[in-house]
Amino acid sequence: MTTPRHAAWLLDLDGTLYRPFPVKLAMAAELALWGWGALSVIRAFRREHERLHHELGNEPSLRFEPSPFAEQVRRTARALGIAEEAVARLVERWMIERPSRWLRMFRRQSLLDELTRHRASGLRTAVVSDYPARRKLSALGIAHLIDDVVANGEHPDLTRLKPSPEGYLLAAERLGVRPSECLVIGDRTDLDGAAARAAGMEFRLIR
Repeated sequence: MTTPRHAAWLLDLDGTLYRPFPVKLAMAAELALWGWGALSVIRAFRREHERLHHELGNEPSLRFEPSPFAEQVRRTARALGIAEEAVARLVERWMIERPSRWLRMFRRQSLLDELTRHRASGLRTAVVSDYPARRKLSALGIAHLIDDVVANGEHPDLTRLKPSPEGYLLAAERLGVRPSECLVIGDRTDLDGAAARAAGMEFRLIR
């Protein structure tokens, strides 16, 4: 639970604001029925995402410009021998657009109720995500609860993924609060938790 020292909550999105397992099942069924042509691209894109995480874990000073998202698209296209535009189009459809229809059904309502109560007492909020986030926040129906969004592929200054603390530090700066006043809420100790510790922030794990 929060204490008065927390002026801001910095929330991960995927797996934190909604329950991921039923969404993954729904998307697996959709891909099996209608997305066979996209499956190899999505798998390759996710592999590149984990590689970027791993590279940053080994070399925290790495930057991916103009964004880690663009770097993933570039690497995926190169690995599969297809155009970057085709990769970006399939990722948009199958990892952002189509999953969004399932999110409201599986959102973590108790966490959102808690967030709503704390915001009424002056809590600041931001979402910090390794994937584009704004469309998903709208689909969840909670964009009005979030003061700022620092998301890969959407924020112009974000050049690193978690476990780098860059996203959380950017969010704190934009909210006008000190890192020590922030509570990071996420579902992965190896990414959200490690980034929070590196930023000098407290961490709360969502299971």
